[in-house]
Amino acid sequence: MPAPTVHRTRHRIEVAAPAGVVYGFIADAERWPLFCSQNLYVEQLDLDGFEQRLSMWTLTAGGVMSQLTRRTLDPGARRIEFRLETGPQGADSMLGTWSVEQLPGDFSALTLVREFSTAHGPCPAHHGGDAGVRRHLADLKRLTESWTNLDELVLSVEDAIHVDGPAELLYGFLYRAGAWSGTVPGLGDVRLEEDVPGIQTVRTTAQGTGKSQAVRLCFPGAGLIVYKLTEPPALIAGQAGAWSVEPGPRGTTVRVRHHVMLDAQAVPRVLGQDADLADARRHVRESIGHDSAALLELARRHAKDAADALGLRVPGIS
Repeated sequence: MPAPTVHRTRHRIEVAAPAGVVYGFIADAERWPLFCSQNLYVEQLDLDGFEQRLSMWTLTAGGVMSQLTRRTLDPGARRIEFRLETGPQGADSMLGTWSVEQLPGDFSALTLVREFSTAHGPCPAHHGGDAGVRRHLADLKRLTESWTNLDELVLSVEDAIHVDGPAELLYGFLYRAGAWSGTVPGLGDVRLEEDVPGIQTVRTTAQGTGKSQAVRLCFPGAGLIVYKLTEPPALIAGQAGAWSVEPGPRGTTVRVRHHVMLDAQAVPRVLGQDADLADARRHVRESIGHDSAALLELARRHAKDAADALGLRVPGIS
C-alpha cells in the first residue's frame, strides 16, 4: 500500500492592525459567520483551558461542508494550532497553524500553514487551488483593518415571545419558510429550496430592503435554525443569526437573534448624503426588529390555530 502523499500550503498577508487585534479575531471563530463570507455557522462544543473543539459549517463551490476541528490557543505567542477530526472529502488528515507577527508600527503579518495527506495521489482541487483560503484571509484582513470603528459597524437585534403551544408546531412554522409569502407585512415573495434535508436556501423580497438570499441550517432535535445571509440587502455587509424554540413546563419560548455588520460605503447611497452610521444603525435595527416581531406574532397565531385544528389540549390556549 503506497504511503500517503503529504501536501503543504503557506499563505501570508500583511494587515494594517496590531497583532493582538488580529489574533483576537482568529481566536474568536464563533463570530466568523458574521464577518467571513464562506463561514455559515461555528459552534464551540468543548473548551478546556486553551484546548477548543469546534463544529464548523462552510459554504463551498460544491455546497455546504461541515467539519469538526480541534484547536490549541496560545495567546502569548499569538499562535493557534488546529487539526480536523472530520473534514473535506478527499483528504485523509489535515492540520495547520495560524500565527500573527507584530511588524513595525501598527502593522502585523498573518500566516496560515496547512498540511494534509491524501492516500491516492494528487491533491484535491478544492484544497490545492487555495481560492477559499485566499478569500477567507481577504475577509479577515478587511475586518481587522476596520477594528477601530467596528463597534459602530456591528449591531445585534434580539426578540422573544412566550407561547402556550407545542414546540413542534412552532418549529414547523419556522422551518417551512416558503409558506411565509404574503403573510408577513412588508415581506413579499419567499422561495425555499432544500436539496439536502436540513440545509435550506431562502430567497426573499422585502419592502424597503429589496432582495436577499440566506442559507439556513436546521437542527430539529435542538429546536434551532441558524442562518447566514449570502446575498445581503443594501446597507448590510454581513448578517447571521438564529431562531430557537425552547420548550418549558408552561409553554414554549421562541427566540430570535440577528447579528449585523453595516456597509458604511452604502449609507449615503441608500439613506442620503447627510446620513451617517448612527442613522444606518437606527434604520437597520428598526427594520429587522419590525420583521422579527411580525414573524414571532405569526408563529404564535399559527401555533394556536394548528392546536385548535388538531384538537390539542394546550394550557392557556382556548
